[in-house]
Amino acid sequence: MRSSLGVLVGVALVLSALPAAAHHGWGGNSDAVSEMTGVVVSPVSLSGPHGTMKIKTADGKTWDITLAPPFRTSSAGLKQDTLKVGNMVTVHGNKNRDANRFEMKTVQVDYEGKHFMVYPEREATLHR
Repeated sequence: MRSSLGVLVGVALVLSALPAAAHHGWGGNSDAVSEMTGVVVSPVSLSGPHGTMKIKTADGKTWDITLAPPFRTSSAGLKQDTLKVGNMVTVHGNKNRDANRFEMKTVQVDYEGKHFMVYPEREATLHR
């Protein structure tokens, strides 16, 4: 009985660490802040460890846009129903260091004159 409890506690500890392992910092992204404009092809999703969306740029590339964790993204005013497929947005953030991966970790999303600052502590990086 006692060993079963130990196994259960061990499994619980391993499973509780999984979300932390899935979380990633800015290290895999370029130091340079980029701006790009595109059409929303997949609207904001707040279902994972980070908010996400996809945009298609004028050159035909579809970019995976990583936002802040869901609570922070939503608190910035960017909710699942804020943007619709077909809306034109501008995103500001740091592209993946691997030029073959069309991914950007985004600090701010602009839409129709509104600025959704999902990482306000990184706002100064936008003005370099």
